[in-house]
Amino acid sequence: MLDIIEVLAKELGIKKSQAEAAVTLIDEGNTIPFIARYRKEKTGALNDEVLRNLFDRLNYLRNLEEKKEQVRSSIEEQGQLTPELARKLDMAETLVEVEDIYRPYRPKRRTRATVAKEKGLEPLANLILLQTTKEPLEKEAEAYIDEEKEVLTAEDAIAGAQDILAEMVADNAEYRSYIRDYTFKHGKIVSQAKDAEEKSVYEMYYDFEEPVSKLAGHRVLALNRGEKEKFLTVKVVTETERITGYLEKKVIVKENPYTTPVLQAMIADSYDRLIAPAVEREIRSMLTEAAEEGAMKVFGKNLEQLLMQPPIVGNTVLGWDPAFRTGCKLAVVDATGKVLDTTVIYPTAPQNKVTESKAVLKKLIDKYGVNLISVGNGTASRESEQIIVDFIKEYNKPLSYVIVNEAGASVYSASKLATEEFPNFDVGQRSATSIARRLQDPLAELVKIDPKSIGVGQYQHDMNQKKLSEVLGGVVEDCVNRVGVDLNTASASLLSYISGISKPIAKNIVAYREENGRFVSRKQLLKVAKLGPKAFEQSAGFLRITGGENPLDATSVHPESYEAATALMKKLKVETSDVKAGGIRGISGKIHDYEKLAEELGVGVLTLKDIVKELEKPARDPRAEMPGPILRQDVLEMKDLTPGMELKGTVRNVIDFGAFVDIGVHQDGLVHVSQMSEKYIKHPLEAVSVGDIVKVKVLSVDLEKQRISLTMKLGEPAPKEKRRKDG
Repeated sequence: MLDIIEVLAKELGIKKSQAEAAVTLIDEGNTIPFIARYRKEKTGALNDEVLRNLFDRLNYLRNLEEKKEQVRSSIEEQGQLTPELARKLDMAETLVEVEDIYRPYRPKRRTRATVAKEKGLEPLANLILLQTTKEPLEKEAEAYIDEEKEVLTAEDAIAGAQDILAEMVADNAEYRSYIRDYTFKHGKIVSQAKDAEEKSVYEMYYDFEEPVSKLAGHRVLALNRGEKEKFLTVKVVTETERITGYLEKKVIVKENPYTTPVLQAMIADSYDRLIAPAVEREIRSMLTEAAEEGAMKVFGKNLEQLLMQPPIVGNTVLGWDPAFRTGCKLAVVDATGKVLDTTVIYPTAPQNKVTESKAVLKKLIDKYGVNLISVGNGTASRESEQIIVDFIKEYNKPLSYVIVNEAGASVYSASKLATEEFPNFDVGQRSATSIARRLQDPLAELVKIDPKSIGVGQYQHDMNQKKLSEVLGGVVEDCVNRVGVDLNTASASLLSYISGISKPIAKNIVAYREENGRFVSRKQLLKVAKLGPKAFEQSAGFLRITGGENPLDATSVHPESYEAATALMKKLKVETSDVKAGGIRGISGKIHDYEKLAEELGVGVLTLKDIVKELEKPARDPRAEMPGPILRQDVLEMKDLTPGMELKGTVRNVIDFGAFVDIGVHQDGLVHVSQMSEKYIKHPLEAVSVGDIVKVKVLSVDLEKQRISLTMKLGEPAPKEKRRKDG
């Protein structure tokens, strides 16, 4: 039996004691954000990323052990469990290995082999396998002719025996493992067009082959989709002779002129009919699983960077949802996110009411003091942007605009959640509001949207949707808890991602707030329906109360550490009220022996350091040090771009083969992974993340295909405002 703790420690490169502590905490019902932030002493400060990986592997390994027990019981019930089989099961490290071991004992549907066994041909099969007969097999087979059983000739009997042996060879775990490994190392994926004349996005795969072992994840997913959409036929090919040669060496152990040709034919049939199709399915499945896992990680990283974009505070923003026929929807939102006004203008085709639209725009901007316009990047975005640029020049007052990724805005605006939030708005008004708020506080707004709809992944609709939802949900949960939320202003959507807070409890918090007024103390949470002591323990440190009874409620200091924090401030001769004044600067410099002080206060050293850090900068927003969006006042068009032109842009999406960068034209440019760094990098995430501000140079512009190729190799290392992940 696998030592799960030992496996986790080895795979994750952590101490066994850390793995054991983390597993115990998870089993006690603690969430990953809570463990990462408030149980550092127990886990040795494992971060949320390591803990998520540990959680996933823990589930896999426990499922593996459960599967082993099921297989063990099934084989035992059949009376076929030998010490050797039991040992192999104990040693198996993957579900594939367990399936290989179980294959010969798995209850089967009727196969050619089972039919042959029913006809009584198993003794003949065993005789052939012994390879000791000194007579022609046809003579031996005559004893098995039975008209009632439809064995009419000796050839029928031999063919049935071959079917039995073919299945036996195909079910052999050792053979199967060798063939799978050999095919993976030496096989090729080959794809062909079903119709070479038909135009599609899969044309590069119309006559394509690549070694299985080198096939990139994004190619796997593209081939899968092309096959699913019936543009491609995809297959795995390998050296059949090498594999059948291996099987012959294993099976044909004696020189016998009567049995050798029969066994050779049986092996060829076993491989072609039973083994090759199954191994091909398994390899395609393995490739897909690995590709999906890689794509999910990239999607998760992109989503994290997008959610952690810094909020633009203190601005009244006009959200602009561009469109043609139905008009551009506008929403003015004040600095707190409150909607002040909404309207529709028709500056784009077919109406082209530019003058009238500009007049409406001026009236709204003057009336509400708008200083920033947030424009969605969807249909009619380029036309809207040109109108905004012309207006800014004419307006001649401080005014900027930002192009915002509007992915998911239409999904949100038609959702039940949006209907509850804005019952009197139509979908256009809601969408424009969402576009404005995405600039003011991306995290608070984007949590209202299914993460899969946010548009920073690749092939997300082709993946295991349950697994993708779990991965992305974990990313959102980690981001929300890293930032923390204001208990008195947070929406139910935002609250539901807080550690220990379920969707029903989040709604109960909002209902309690509406009924009783603002929270003045974290302790009040215990009065919220269904929020018990465990939920309080998990959530309290991530929920902030500004201007409450206890200044520590506005910090990320957990209530369980209030006594230690108060004792610390008393020892350092500072007042709790000083926390309200923006923090107690310089207290870390007054502590010379953390270990001694931690012991005095009855807390761990890591917890003490976190308390000190928080008292110095209460409720510090980790997003504050990340680069903000580029504010624009002028527009570029693709025809303005020339090779060699250097520009500054924002990374919008990172995929396996490169990154898309917004350089201020309607179409994002692609920086291929080979153009990201002078040194070799395996994956674009080694160089860039979503939201990074990068300097790029134009390589080429294809106006017909609307493609822009960019490079980050500028002759010297390109300066880049890189996000720093908060510890």
